[in-house]
Order: sequence, then structure tokens, then C-alpha cells
Amino acid sequence: MGGAEYQILSDRDFRRLSEHIYSQCGIMMPPSKKPLLVERLQKRIRSLGLADYSSYIDYVISPRTGGNELVQLIDVVTVSKTEFFRNPSQFEYMAQRALPELIKTEGAGVSRPLMIWSAGCSTGEEPYTLSIVLKEFSKHYPGIKFKTKILATDISSRVLEKGKSAVYEMERVAPIPIELKKNYLLRSKDRNKKQVRMIPEVRDMVRFRRLNFMDQDYGLREKMDLVFCRDVMIYFDDATKERVVNRFARLMTPGGYLFIGKSESLEHLNVPIIQVAPTIYRLPK
Repeated sequence: MGGAEYQILSDRDFRRLSEHIYSQCGIMMPPSKKPLLVERLQKRIRSLGLADYSSYIDYVISPRTGGNELVQLIDVVTVSKTEFFRNPSQFEYMAQRALPELIKTEGAGVSRPLMIWSAGCSTGEEPYTLSIVLKEFSKHYPGIKFKTKILATDISSRVLEKGKSAVYEMERVAPIPIELKKNYLLRSKDRNKKQVRMIPEVRDMVRFRRLNFMDQDYGLREKMDLVFCRDVMIYFDDATKERVVNRFARLMTPGGYLFIGKSESLEHLNVPIIQVAPTIYRLPK
């Protein structure tokens, strides 16, 4: 017997692991997720040379080894849902309503940089979409050097490395309109590689950083005008959601906007932001 695939993840060990994931990352692992965890952890346990699930849980909970392993575990238990121009109506709202309002009332992007946070950026499709949308938007202001900073954060080091590279397979960039592809993507010099890379002007607007929403200090020193946190809070219970959204609110400029995922809701939460459109909220001035 011996391989991890022959081991059984006991209810006790599942509870130990799910409680650790919740306390460290705020991610809920209900009992219905146990088969998924069993399937996905087998390869990881083998690669570490551990005997069974119980040994693995000791390893990930240990203060000595657990910090690095937690990052690996998050990759195992979460699915990065992302694509370019996902939920396009949100980008339309941003360009047609939010940005003109922020420019008018705050001088955002004109007298000071427009600050945007892609919170849970995964492999970079969202922040680079924002960068492209803002490049297009700035064409409405010829003669003005429109200034934007985009912070892209995620808990997973693996997806951040992919985002920093700004290299994508051709099928990944399919949702980008053809005209924007011509303007903002570079084909690989190696024609056998069906890959593209974001142009430097798009890449330079984005900085990537690892951040765990459970951290005491997010390390943000500047207030954010726009926060995109989409399909991250599906993993959180209401108490965690409320805590995270309240922290977002403290880090936003008055009048700033929060964009969430289609399957998410902030209903019944005690938070200081108000809904202004489906999946779009605003911090009152």
C-alpha cells in the first residue's frame, strides 16, 4: 500500500486542514469540498515525499515549514477564474461613469495619479484589461498626460509570476477586440510559439505584489479610487467578507468604486458602501 493515493483523509484531519486554511486565508472548505481536496493533494504529498495526509497537515501547520507550503496549498484549493474583458459592462461603467466623475471631483488621473487596485488579480488578465481600457480612455484627453497606477495583488506567488511575465497563449487573448490586439499586443518573434506579450506601455502601468486579505496590514500607503475584487469573495463567509470590505473602504478615496463578481453579493453586510449598479458599489463622499 503506501502511496498517498491509498490513504484516507479522515474527518478529523479534514477539519484540521480546513480550519487552518480558514484561519490563514479566510477560505471556507465545507465538507462537500473534501473529495476535491483529496484528489488535488495527492500529487503535492507525493512530491514532498510524505507518507500520508496526516503528515502533510502537520507539515503545513508547522511554523517552520508551513509558511511556504501555505502558498502551494492555496494554489491547490482555489481555482483562478479570470479572462480578458470579463464582465465587459463593468469596464463600460468605469469608462463612461466612474472615471469622468473621479476626474471631475478628485482630479484623478489629471492633477494626481488615478489609483486602481486589482485585488485578487490571478494571472494578470484583469489588471492588463484595466490598463488597455485606460489607454483607450486617455485618448479622450489629448494634450493631458493621463496618469494611472494599477496595483495587482494575489495570495498565490505562482499566478503573480505569470502575470509579471505578461505572456499569454493566443487562445487566452481571444476576448480582446481585434483593434486593441493590434495596438497593445506583441507577437512572439518565434512563429512556432502561439504567444503574445503586452506592450511595455501596458506592462509599465501595473505592479504586482503578493497580499493575503487576512494580513493585519495590507501595506497600501495610497488611497484607491477603484477596487476590482471579483470572484474572490465566493470563498469567504459573511463575517470574512464584511471584514475585508470594511478594510477596502478604509483604503478607498471618498467617492471611490468597488467592483465585485457576478455571483457575489454584499447584501445584509454591515459595510459603509452603497450599490450604484449591479455588482458595482461606491463609498459615499
